[in-house]
Amino acid sequence: MKKKVVPILIAIALIIIIGGLSFGGKIIEKYSYSKERADLNAYYHISDSEDAAIVLQNEIVEERAKVIDGTWYLDLDTVHKYLNDRFYMDRNEDLLLYTLPEDIVKVVIGSSVKETEDGSEDLGYTIARYEGEKLYLAVDYVKQYTNFGYEVFTDPNRVQIDTQWEEMQVASIKKNTQVREKGGVKSPILTDVAKGDKVTVLEQMETWTKVKTADSVIGYVENKRLDNTRSELPIPVTDYTEPEYTSLTRDYKINLGWHVVAGTAGNDTLQSVTANTKGLNVISPTWFKLSDNEGNFTSFASADYVEKAHGMGLEVWALVENIEYKDSIDMYQILSSTTTRRKLIDALVAEVQQYGIDGINVDFEQISMDCGEHYIEFIRELSVSCRKNGIVLSVDNYVPTGYTDHYDRREQGIVADYVIIMGYDEHYAGSPEAGSVASINYVENGIADTVSQVPANKVINAIPFYTRIWETTGSSISSQAVGMEMAEEYVAAHNIDVEWNEETCQNYGEYTSGDTLYQVWLEDEESIRVKLNIMEKYGIGGVAAWRLGFEKPEIWDEIETYLNQ
Repeated sequence: MKKKVVPILIAIALIIIIGGLSFGGKIIEKYSYSKERADLNAYYHISDSEDAAIVLQNEIVEERAKVIDGTWYLDLDTVHKYLNDRFYMDRNEDLLLYTLPEDIVKVVIGSSVKETEDGSEDLGYTIARYEGEKLYLAVDYVKQYTNFGYEVFTDPNRVQIDTQWEEMQVASIKKNTQVREKGGVKSPILTDVAKGDKVTVLEQMETWTKVKTADSVIGYVENKRLDNTRSELPIPVTDYTEPEYTSLTRDYKINLGWHVVAGTAGNDTLQSVTANTKGLNVISPTWFKLSDNEGNFTSFASADYVEKAHGMGLEVWALVENIEYKDSIDMYQILSSTTTRRKLIDALVAEVQQYGIDGINVDFEQISMDCGEHYIEFIRELSVSCRKNGIVLSVDNYVPTGYTDHYDRREQGIVADYVIIMGYDEHYAGSPEAGSVASINYVENGIADTVSQVPANKVINAIPFYTRIWETTGSSISSQAVGMEMAEEYVAAHNIDVEWNEETCQNYGEYTSGDTLYQVWLEDEESIRVKLNIMEKYGIGGVAAWRLGFEKPEIWDEIETYLNQ
C-alpha cells in the first residue's frame, strides 16, 4: 500500500511544483520590464530621410519639417500657423516677401540671396524652395524675423520649437531608467535616461509621469524614478528685437467727413459741404478710383482743393476705392501681383506728393476670402511708403464679423495709422428684411470687437448721416437712402408718429398705405448722441461720417460736444 501511495504523492508534488513554476513565471512575466524598443521613425511618423517631426513647446504637432542638404525647413502654412504670418508668397512671380516698417525684403524662390534697400546678401543656403506644391522656408531665415528658439536632433530627425517661456515643472532622474511610449512596464522603450538627467514634467499620474527629455522625446517614466520635482523658469530667447512700427496718430480726436467727388467739378463743392460743420479736422475726398487690373486709377485730385482745405484747418486724406468700376476690375488679379501692387502704391504716393495731400484712406470693399492675404500685404507695403514719406494711412473696414476676418484688423492696427469702422449698413439696399442702418448694439459690438484687436487710439468709428425709408409689400422689400432733413420731411409729409425705440436707440415710425408697410429708423441728434457716448466710453481715436451734405446742422453740436470731452 505504501508503495502505491508514494508515486501518487510524488506526482502531486510535481504537479504543484510545475503549477507553481508556471504561476510564478506568469507573475514574473506580468511585472517584468519589457526590453522592446519602439520604432522611433514610426512613433514620429517619419517616412524618409528628409522628413522631420516638429515638437512645439511640449507637443508633437501633426505638421512636418524637412531637412534638405543639411538645412532645416518649415512649410509656409506651418510658419504662418505657429510662428509668423507676415511672410508672403507671390507664386506667379516666384517671390517670397517680408515687410518691415520701412523696407520690403525680397527673395527669389530657389535663391540664397535676400534683397533689401541696402543691397543684397547671400546667406549661403537656399532660403525658400518648392517641394511639390508646398513652399518651404529655411528655419534660420524665419528666425531672422521671428522671436522663437529652436534646436534640432537626429535619429530620428526632429526639431524643438519654443515660442513661450513660462514657468514649468522639471524633475531629476533618480536612477538609470527608460522613457516608455505609454505608462506601463510592458510599453516599448523610446529612449534611455541616466541618473541626474533633467526632464520636463508634463502630466503626473498615480504611478507614471509624462515627461519630455532634454532631446525632446516625449514619453512616460515611473514616478519612483523621479526626484526633486520643482518649478523652473526657462531662459527666453533674447537674440531678436521686434521691429518698431511708428504711427502718425494725432494727440486729438479725429473728426473726418467723406466728401463725395464724382468728377473734377465736385471739388468746387468743398465750401458748401463744410459750411455748417463744427470741429471738422479731416476731409476725405473720393478722388482715386481703381479703373483696371494693371493698377491704374482715375484721379480728381486738385492742388487748389488741398490749399483751400488747409486754409480751413483741414487735413486731406484722399480716398482710394474699388467700387466705381467694380464690374470691370478683379481685385484678386490686382492685389495678388507684386508688380501691380508696386505700381499702384507708387502712383498713389506720387499723387499725394504732387498735390500736397496729407493722407490716404483705403476703401477696398467686397474683398473675397481668398484675396485676404494679398489685401493685407497691399496694406503692409503701402504702409512702408506712407511711413517713409510722412503720409497718414487709414483703412476702412466693415463692422467685424466672421465673414470679414480676412481683412486682418489686428495687422492693420500694427501697420496703419488709423482703422476706421464703417459703423452703418446694418441693413442695406438689398437686405432681406427692413431694419435700422445702425442700431446701438450693432455700433457698440463693432467698436468692442475692433478695439479687442486694434489699439483704441487708432480706431475711428464712422456714423451715418443718412436714413433708409423702407417699403414692404408682401415678400417684396425695398428701400432708399436719404439725408437726415429729407427723412424728417418724409415723416412730416406722411404724418408719421415716431417714438424712441430703446432697443435701437433711434426714433422709429411706420405707416401703412394699401398693402404696403412703410418704416423708418431715424438718424438724428438723439441717435447720434447715443453713438458718440459709446465711442467716448471706449476711448477711441475719433469719429467719421458718411457723408458730408446729408446731415442736419444740429448734428455738429453733438459732434463738437464729443470732441471736447
